[in-house]
Order: sequence, then C-alpha cells, then structure tokens
Amino acid sequence: MSAAEPRIPPVPVEEYHRLERELFGDGALTGTAHVSRTWARAPGLMKAQRPLQEYLLQGSPLPARDRELAILRVAWRRGSEYAFGQHTRMGRAAGLTGEEVGRVPLGPDAEGWTAFQAVLLRAVDELHDDARLSDATWAALTRVYDDAQVIDLIAVVGRYWTVAVTLNALGVRPEPGLPGFPAGPSAPGHGPVPDGRAVDLPPE
Repeated sequence: MSAAEPRIPPVPVEEYHRLERELFGDGALTGTAHVSRTWARAPGLMKAQRPLQEYLLQGSPLPARDRELAILRVAWRRGSEYAFGQHTRMGRAAGLTGEEVGRVPLGPDAEGWTAFQAVLLRAVDELHDDARLSDATWAALTRVYDDAQVIDLIAVVGRYWTVAVTLNALGVRPEPGLPGFPAGPSAPGHGPVPDGRAVDLPPE
C-alpha cells in the first residue's frame, strides 16, 4: 500500500468494543485489529458478514491448514500485505511451517509442496485468474475432498478475494509487529516470515 494513512481510519477501540456488544451481545469480541475496527465503520456489513466468517474459520469441514494456505495465496495474488500478515499468523497456528508460508509466492509449481498442496494452490490461481476450475484440477480436488469441502474452498477464495480488495482499497494499515510479505526475489525488501503463532486472531 502506498498511502501513509488509511483512507478510512479504524474506529477507536472503546467505540469498537461498544459496537461489538450492541451487535453481538454474548458473542462480542475484544480484539483491536485494524481490519475489525475498519469493518465497524459499516456496522450493517460488519454484522451481516460475521456468520459467514465464523463458519469458514470455525465450522467448515475444510481442513484449517488447507484453508490458510489458500487464503495466503489469495492475499499474495491480490497484493494484500495486511491479509498476508494476518494469515501468516493464523496459518502458523493451523500448522503451516515458516518455510511453507515463505514458499506461497512461488506458486503451485515450486519444489517442496506435497502433490495435494500443489493442486490446492493451482485451484486458487485458476479461480483467481479464470473464475472457474479446469477439469484436471477438479478431478484432483475431488479425489481428496468431498462435495462440501470443494464448495467451501471456492467460497474461501471468493471471500478472501473480497477481503483483500477491501483492505487494499481502504488502505488498512498493519498493526505494529504484523508480518509482511516474505523476503526473497518475489517480494524484495520485505521482512522474513516469523515463527510465532497468533494469540489474537481478528474477525475479518
């Protein structure tokens, strides 16, 4: 992101927590992430999207490790460093290694992926570029996933495409210490992928 300041600033923390309590009652969260506090500028959208988010992150039969790998590839392809940083943390919490996170920019043909990880990343790229899946990728996915998992994967890609674009367009700024894009020839000048796990996973 080129802007030094967000186009729409996050609401103050106390206002965000008050709004959470009003909208979600016992389900209110106590986070302070910029993404969550920016969604709060549109309370109707904040409330409407929460059930989908909670399902995809907590209720879906899609394996969490696969989900986070797919989200990282979407965030990379859309150039959303904020989303990539948040899901670096969430991916590590789901079991991705620092090496795997750092390899995401290299895509499905990079050495080191399992056969199915390569299929998963190729599926993300096809959905991103073509808005459909090739017959070969579909066949490879459905040898491992059932119908619900395939549908949920497609929904995850669509959901986080929207998240990444929104973050980019609004200029949401990273919190201090949030990981960025991996260092390397694909992303010169960015810091390394840390080994720490998330402790405060934000609602997105």
